[in-house]
Amino acid sequence: MIGIDEAGRGPLAGPVVVAGVLIATRGKRHVARQLYGIRDSKKLSAKKREEWFRKLTSNSKIEWAVAKVWPKVIDRINITNATNLGVRRVYKKLKLNKVASRLGSKNKNFIVRACPVRNSISNGACREHTLLDGGLKLPSHISFESIIKGDEKIPIISAASIIAKVIRDRLMIRLHKKYPKYRFDIHKGYGTKLHRKLLKKFGRSEIHRKSFRFS
Repeated sequence: MIGIDEAGRGPLAGPVVVAGVLIATRGKRHVARQLYGIRDSKKLSAKKREEWFRKLTSNSKIEWAVAKVWPKVIDRINITNATNLGVRRVYKKLKLNKVASRLGSKNKNFIVRACPVRNSISNGACREHTLLDGGLKLPSHISFESIIKGDEKIPIISAASIIAKVIRDRLMIRLHKKYPKYRFDIHKGYGTKLHRKLLKKFGRSEIHRKSFRFS
C-alpha cells in the first residue's frame, strides 16, 4: 500500500514537498498496527509531528520517499502541475526494484508499484493500492485513488502528510539562515501578515513564487 500527500502548495515562498509512504502488507490490519494513533499533520503540534516523523522514518517496515519542486518550476508550469510532478517523482522512487529488495519481500503478495490498471495479475504479484490526498493525480495508466481529505481519513496518507510537512518545515528553517530578513523560521513561507509586510518592505527573494500574488 502506498499513500502520497504534499506540503507547501499554498505558500508564497519555498518548494512544494511531496512525500510517499509504502508499507508491504498482506492486509489492512498490518497497516493499522504500523500507523495506530496517527493523525493529519495539520492537526498535530510541531513536537508531535517530529515524534511521528522519527517513528515513521525509523520503522524498517515502512519505506518513504520525498520530492521537492522549487519556485522556478512552479512559476513555469503552475502549482497544480508542479505538485503532480512531485507525486510522479515520489511514486517512481517508491516503485524501484531496490525498494522491494530492501524490504526483503519475495512473497507473491508484496505490492508491485508499476501495475497498469488493465493488467492486474490475478496471483497477487501485482496487487497495487495507491492512495492520494484529494486533488493529487498520477498518470492514467497507473491505478490510484484520490481521496478528498485523505490526510484526515486514511492513516497512510496522514503518514505521508507528516513526512512532507516536517521535511518542508526543516527546509524553510534552513532557508531562514540564508534569507533572515523574511523570517521563514516563523511562517515557513505562508502568506501571513508578517510575511506580507516583509515582502512589501524587501520585495521578493529568489525563492519566492513570482506567479503568486502577495499584495
